[in-house]
Amino acid sequence: MRNEDLDPQRCRPEFVQSMMEDLRWLGISWSEGPDCGGPCRPYTQSERRDHYLSAWKALRDAGWIYPCTCSRKDVAQSAGAPNDADDEPLYSGNCRAGSAKLASPDEPVGINWRFRVPDGEEISFPDLHLGPQRFVAGRDFGDFIVWRRDDVPAYQLAVVADDAAMKITEVVRGADLLKSTARQILLFRALGLAVPEYYHCDLLRDEAGVRLAKRHDALSIRKLREIGWTAEEVRTGAAV
Repeated sequence: MRNEDLDPQRCRPEFVQSMMEDLRWLGISWSEGPDCGGPCRPYTQSERRDHYLSAWKALRDAGWIYPCTCSRKDVAQSAGAPNDADDEPLYSGNCRAGSAKLASPDEPVGINWRFRVPDGEEISFPDLHLGPQRFVAGRDFGDFIVWRRDDVPAYQLAVVADDAAMKITEVVRGADLLKSTARQILLFRALGLAVPEYYHCDLLRDEAGVRLAKRHDALSIRKLREIGWTAEEVRTGAAV
């Protein structure tokens, strides 16, 4: 159990406690985690900054990342921004060209840092559920953020550093993260780390075909539990 709590605006202690309570009620247990420790402690991302900073420094020293002054609004309005609705905008590379002239600071705080993707390179991997997957860097996704200007490591960098440190060999997650997997494979390679195997699940959707998300509170585990569903009914997806 890894508590991915890097976003301070969305992650609160009471949410973590509820998450673990709901998962245990559902019948899921773990041998390592924030509540029970383990050889890869700590298991809360906000306590693992040193791991992420080491990865950032390795990428910086190898020339894989560069500082970026573009805001989210700048990226959204750029010519290269349109992309899948479920994915981040395609970065135009506005700050890439001049990055070689900038000094490399010892700390990432105060500016966004982007990973320089190898334009035109195909990133392929065998998905254990969906079969062969192929994405082209610079076309399907652009240079992506690995560290935010508010001094928070981005999801892509954090999970790669943690998966390597925790010796994760298989990652199971939703199909909406296929492009994130391609990005993370580039990070694994840049850091000289072993790449896990991946299984991307089909997404749960409502009657209109819209994928379920955190905002659909009526179908959260906690809500279904409160209205009388059993753990088995939640696991199988239908009340009997």
